[in-house]
Amino acid sequence: MKNTNRALFIDLLKGLALLVMIEVHVVNSFLLPSIKSQKWFEILNYINGLVAPTFTFTSGMVFILSLQKGLDELRKFGKKFWKKIGRITLIFLAGYSLHASYLSLKKISNPDYPHMIKEFLRVDILQCIAVGLLLLLLLRISIKSNKIYYSTILILDFFVLAYSPIAWETDYTKIFPLGIANYFNRMHGSLFPLFPWLAFIFSGALIGKYYIEYKNKNEEKIFIKNLIIMGIIFFVISVLFLNFLFPQSWVNVKPNYFFFTQRLGIIFVLLGLSWMYLSNLKNYQTFIIDISRESLLVYWLHIKLLYLRIWEGNSLVSLYGSKLNLLECLLTTILLAILMIITAKAWGYLKVKYPNLISKLVFTFVTVTTIIFFIY
Repeated sequence: MKNTNRALFIDLLKGLALLVMIEVHVVNSFLLPSIKSQKWFEILNYINGLVAPTFTFTSGMVFILSLQKGLDELRKFGKKFWKKIGRITLIFLAGYSLHASYLSLKKISNPDYPHMIKEFLRVDILQCIAVGLLLLLLLRISIKSNKIYYSTILILDFFVLAYSPIAWETDYTKIFPLGIANYFNRMHGSLFPLFPWLAFIFSGALIGKYYIEYKNKNEEKIFIKNLIIMGIIFFVISVLFLNFLFPQSWVNVKPNYFFFTQRLGIIFVLLGLSWMYLSNLKNYQTFIIDISRESLLVYWLHIKLLYLRIWEGNSLVSLYGSKLNLLECLLTTILLAILMIITAKAWGYLKVKYPNLISKLVFTFVTVTTIIFFIY
């Protein structure tokens, strides 16, 4: 594969995950319950369940690749550092904005409607990714040795997995405020707490490290071959333990360690297949890459379009939730995906054509909306 500043096969897999994510949100929100209860839907549900692990894993891998240059500037808190911090802050703010019923902290803190502040403080996939990337960044600044840096990430990876079952059994609201407690488990409504989802981000970072090493030696094919073999082994072992070797009491442990390794194995295989697909192509450009590179915008915007109350106080979900058949869901997914593709392409073009202007517009918009949120 032709060397580029970005590993396109990672972008390809991440972009595909985003497209499937649109289908996931449409199906979960609009599909008739009678169809969801059918046996075949379990297969679709399993496939859909691979989206979040893939999205978090590739985010960690891409971030590590982005840290390969300019480490001195990063450690001196130069322009690159603040650019990274700005991006991570934007991810945090986007995550919380998705759960804000109003652009006003005072309104969502109304004691007569306690569900609004509880909903706002939920931890979703964006907050989880932001924390993971922030940890990777701060560790990279603090630790100069590559060996110690990646060893630390490996230790943290194992810690997250080992501690996750304990974290899920502990009510952290007895120790921390709800907004912090939600980062530990799903007890109070969070969908993607740090335990165990940080493990996918750290694993992506570790695989990114090995990819860089093999790429520098022009041995990408060996890396991909090993990755696919390891992925198959992870998947087969996980299936054997979950379905045949573990007693039911161990299988019922949540989150289960083999939940992680099974999905990690599939991600390894998909990543390898993405590389193999692109390895025979030159100057590959596709809308999937565009979506991947504007992943935050695509993720945030398509959810806002589904849940924003703009139709006389109603959202699309409140109007048509659990009312559509398969064909209607398919058409909705296609239309929403096309809209996201057009948006990603347009936004990507503007960022290239007018980078300074777009940066200032984004900064101004985020700053103004944040100030309004806290004072209105």
